[in-house]
Amino acid sequence: MRITVAAVGKLKEKHWRDAIKEYSKRLGAYCRLEICEVPDEGFADGLSAAEEEKVKEREWQRLSRSLRTGTYIVALDVQGEQVASEELSARLDKLALGGQSDITFLIGGTLGLADQALRQANWRLSFSRMTFPHQLMRVILLEQIYRAFKISRGEPYHK
Repeated sequence: MRITVAAVGKLKEKHWRDAIKEYSKRLGAYCRLEICEVPDEGFADGLSAAEEEKVKEREWQRLSRSLRTGTYIVALDVQGEQVASEELSARLDKLALGGQSDITFLIGGTLGLADQALRQANWRLSFSRMTFPHQLMRVILLEQIYRAFKISRGEPYHK
């Protein structure tokens, strides 16, 4: 299986990079993992809704260049479907068994993902109605993907 995490913004802090490195190493036993980072769009506070959408659209243009034809797109979106770890595992298994072994998870910038990105997604996934820092969300996503593979194979993992 090929898993790509396409995210807006760079990880600046060493502790986030170390956590990503650790989960990337662990995931190497289960899938081919790719991390694609695109620059975020700088902006000043106090943007109008239309200006915010333009920022998200410019970020989406960068992200969309990293998408491979035929990849199954999962957009991380606070308004998306919330699932348990076991359900995520089952969903990934179902995709793989159905011949869909190329999956891309999208993480937007500070303002989220553009409407076009959400419309293009095959699945909109929410980890919570709460807002998380984007750097932390990458770590949480990789941990949950790792957990999903462990669940799928019946391997032990801490609860």
